[in-house]
Amino acid sequence: MRKVITYGTFDLLHTGHINLLRRAKNLGDYLIVAVSTDEFNQLKNKKAYHSFDNRKAIVEAIRYVDEVIQEDTWEQKIDDVIKHNIDVFVMGDDWKGKFDFLREYCEVIYLPRTIGISTTKIMQDLCNDNNR
Repeated sequence: MRKVITYGTFDLLHTGHINLLRRAKNLGDYLIVAVSTDEFNQLKNKKAYHSFDNRKAIVEAIRYVDEVIQEDTWEQKIDDVIKHNIDVFVMGDDWKGKFDFLREYCEVIYLPRTIGISTTKIMQDLCNDNNR
């Protein structure tokens, strides 16, 4: 069985997230998604609208996802790859090169982002609509 892993906050779920998860699943037989905890998001200075438990439940409901684990630190990726016998590590290409150190443990693939959609863009659009 070929196992794939990806990481993210997965707040304000949109088609870009779904496209990433679908393409990640197509790279293997079993997809693990590590969802950033609320505490880890605070360390990253990232604010999520939904709590970790809600984001985890939403991601678990997506048909491409076989398992959801929590992401607590930047440093856990090597341990996760080893512990879960990961064959492929996948991230969006906005992270290109940042996780190449994992090539020692598994294949690393950076997938193109879905053009025209991002959580940041959604939040900006909502703020702009509210200011009209």
